[in-house]
Amino acid sequence: MIRELDKTEFYKCEKLMNDGGHLEVEAVIEGNNPGRIFVDHIDAPKTGLIWLGNHDGFFFIGDEENEIFNNQINDFIDEVVSPEAKKMRLKNFIAIGNHSMWDKTIERIFDHRPMQKTNQNVYKLKSHYKDNNEPSIKRDYNVLKINKELFENKNESIDNIGFLHSKISEFWSYSDNFFQMGIGYCIVYQNKIVSICFTGFAAENVRGIDIETIEEHEGNKLGQKAAHCVVKDCVSKGMTPYWDCEEANKPSNKIAENIGLESYLTYHVYIFPID
Repeated sequence: MIRELDKTEFYKCEKLMNDGGHLEVEAVIEGNNPGRIFVDHIDAPKTGLIWLGNHDGFFFIGDEENEIFNNQINDFIDEVVSPEAKKMRLKNFIAIGNHSMWDKTIERIFDHRPMQKTNQNVYKLKSHYKDNNEPSIKRDYNVLKINKELFENKNESIDNIGFLHSKISEFWSYSDNFFQMGIGYCIVYQNKIVSICFTGFAAENVRGIDIETIEEHEGNKLGQKAAHCVVKDCVSKGMTPYWDCEEANKPSNKIAENIGLESYLTYHVYIFPID
């Protein structure tokens, strides 16, 4: 029977992590980022499923040949996960294996579902940061570091501060956790945040990068500028930047390469609708 672990028991899954795997898995197990973990055995788990706290995916960890877990997972998704996911207005189940051997298992156990398969690329800074590629931006744009003063916005200098609050809360249970472990920069135009780049996930000395630019301000290299600021800050603090993006997202891949990040991992993502 698949059961949910209490957060105080997440440490039991440390041995199930793939050392060359995903930052998100380690971040949740370490307790840095929110998430839920479901396992085959409470006391001695061999296989598990991590539901990311930002609801952006389900990671399968541990033994991919655990038939007890594999035989129960479809009913568990339909009876436990789907009702909760629907309340959160999630439309799809996004399945990811923490190591490549999970791919065949995922394809087999979910072969009766209308599943799509996409590719993701992960980049890391392995050598030197390319500061000579940092772009210039128009004078109307101002780069600001995301700190508590900016976040609290007591002087009401930012008109759309809710944009920043929603992005941070998407990944962090408390803003203080972000300020303890994260790094972030935003670009402001006429008192509005129009581009943001910040730490989404954190584990040990690795910092995952999330980035978003408001559509009407795209094409002005704002994402590149903010990303350079974050990577420079990471490097100065001895942290390793980690960039995860869809293979089909050419602009995002290009930004990663422009900064000097190098290919670290390519993996498959499986998506099927939540009934």
